[in-house]
Amino acid sequence: MSHEKGSAEELARLKREREGADRVYNDALTALDAAILKLRELPHPPPAYDEHQITPLNERWELLPLKPAEGAGWLRRLRAHVWAMVAPLFERQQAFNSALVDHVNRNIATHRETTRAVESTVAMFREELQGLIHFQTMLILYAQQITPYIDTKDREVAGLMHGLAAGLSGLSDELQKRWESMGARERRYESQVSDVRSTLSVMQRATQTLKRELEERRGTDPQSPVTDPRSPDLNSYKYVGFEDQFRGSQTEIRDRVEAYVPYFKGASDVLDIGCGRGEFLDLLRQHGISARGVDLNDEMAAVCRERGLEATANDALSYLLAQPDGSLGGLFAAQVVEHLEPDYLMRLLEAAYHKLRPGSKIILETINPACWFAFFSSYIRDITHVQPLHPDTLQYLLVASGFQRVDVRYSAPFPEESKLQPIPVTAGQAAGMEAVVNENVKKLNGLLFTYLDYAAIGERM
Repeated sequence: MSHEKGSAEELARLKREREGADRVYNDALTALDAAILKLRELPHPPPAYDEHQITPLNERWELLPLKPAEGAGWLRRLRAHVWAMVAPLFERQQAFNSALVDHVNRNIATHRETTRAVESTVAMFREELQGLIHFQTMLILYAQQITPYIDTKDREVAGLMHGLAAGLSGLSDELQKRWESMGARERRYESQVSDVRSTLSVMQRATQTLKRELEERRGTDPQSPVTDPRSPDLNSYKYVGFEDQFRGSQTEIRDRVEAYVPYFKGASDVLDIGCGRGEFLDLLRQHGISARGVDLNDEMAAVCRERGLEATANDALSYLLAQPDGSLGGLFAAQVVEHLEPDYLMRLLEAAYHKLRPGSKIILETINPACWFAFFSSYIRDITHVQPLHPDTLQYLLVASGFQRVDVRYSAPFPEESKLQPIPVTAGQAAGMEAVVNENVKKLNGLLFTYLDYAAIGERM
């Protein structure tokens, strides 16, 4: 049966395992101590070579002169007769004595060296054996010191774990307070949103009523184009400066929209709505794709024409309605749809469907309001923004307008190093509160710091 990490049962099991390991270690240490070599009595070196008979042997090895002395008469004859009988015996004995003395003389040095070698070998062996016994003794002492050393480390780790637990407890309390605060704030927001929805519903009904009365009185066609979907006060050189300061330089914009060029490969007559300074038009021209742009801002259109690009100052819906059906090979709009009123946007998508040729792509890029950072940092900075569009909303509007194969492509991911960072958990470390905190960090990053932009991409079939 498994126990939750950090529980009393788990701690008791770890303690039993530790005690068992200590017993095994102590038994092994006792066996090692008993196996230490004992210094036994070594054999004594052999006695020195006995040389006291060497000199007498060298002096007495010769028995008789080689020939007896000469005499006269019968005595000479007797000596000669006796010598002839004993001379062979004495000659053999003397030859033996000579060989024996020569052998002894030649082995004196060998015996001396042998004795010295045996003495030095015994002394060296005794010294090496004593060194080995000393090493084994030191090894036992070292092994005996391991357990106290590990105990000090265990106490140190226990202190660190206690401090970490205290810190996590404080962090948990703080997160709990923040979570409760966020819950209360969310409930207030929900109440306020409910009030806003009620008010908005009333305003929508009133707007529809006013619209019907105006159409009846003026006799206008409800499908006539809206001529100015954005505030005219910003349709001037001021907005060009605003784009330069907050949206990014031309190089930065080119880098961001370059990923959309392959979608229009092989196409022609591509229309860039809200072409701005012409970054995407310039990329299409470099890839041999004919394109033109339309922008509500006169200054923007003038900047494009100064760069040799084809651009017209007009509102997108009026421009589209003036084009023949099926005359466009693609439509691109980056950071435009969030500037449009909902009714204008839906009429724009309907017109785009009729003006695009079958097989043509439509790409609508906008700020991702599902990313809280993108909404609060980028969307609300631009006062010309009218309506944030959730990815699901824009995808649905494309499908509802007749486009097929509609997909959402996210871009501009928030830098990882700037996101909320999880608590590091080392391998084998008990994961309790850390896992909960890290899971909440992951959820918050998914809401606060995700992709800043997205594009809804569809096809006119």
